[in-house]
Amino acid sequence: MSIVRKRLSPEESRDAAIEAARALLVEQGPQAVTLKAVATRVGRTHANLLHHFGSAADLQKALITHLADTITAQIGAAAKRARAGEQDPRVVVDMTFDAFAQGAGAMASWMILTGNEDALDPILEAIHRLVDDLAADPDMAGNKPIHEETLQLVLMALGDSLLGGPMAKALGLPPGKARELALEQLVSARVALPAATG
Repeated sequence: MSIVRKRLSPEESRDAAIEAARALLVEQGPQAVTLKAVATRVGRTHANLLHHFGSAADLQKALITHLADTITAQIGAAAKRARAGEQDPRVVVDMTFDAFAQGAGAMASWMILTGNEDALDPILEAIHRLVDDLAADPDMAGNKPIHEETLQLVLMALGDSLLGGPMAKALGLPPGKARELALEQLVSARVALPAATG
């Protein structure tokens, strides 16, 4: 009995491949995100994925672009709710740290270390769009620290995803200490804002 594969549109095929790549990233790490592994996961041929992406590096860049766009959209919505007092700022911190911990940090670092120099471009562009969007929001007008807050939070989350656990353990600190510090700094920047701008 032969298995009949559903014919997918080019967009559906790309989406399925990116979702398979994301699953491999989370399950096995960035080195597992290869054309062959993704093709096997989605039941397609290596040639089919080459047709859609061109190379493993292009597949990985498509994955990191998808992750960056998805993550920054979620973080942006949470940040607006937190700034409006409708959500705990901890949600923004947790979403940012979780995004990097669930593969984005390792993927970006691995791509850079393997010679893919433009690997960070999709992440940087997505964060830049997010900051511009937040800064343009009327409810956030005059909140200059958004750029500094973003830089600090992203760098802390990236660093924590790569070395946070071992570093905290070596210093005798609990594993979530970096998140606590990020939250404290975010909240203290918000508390200081009226005095600084008033």
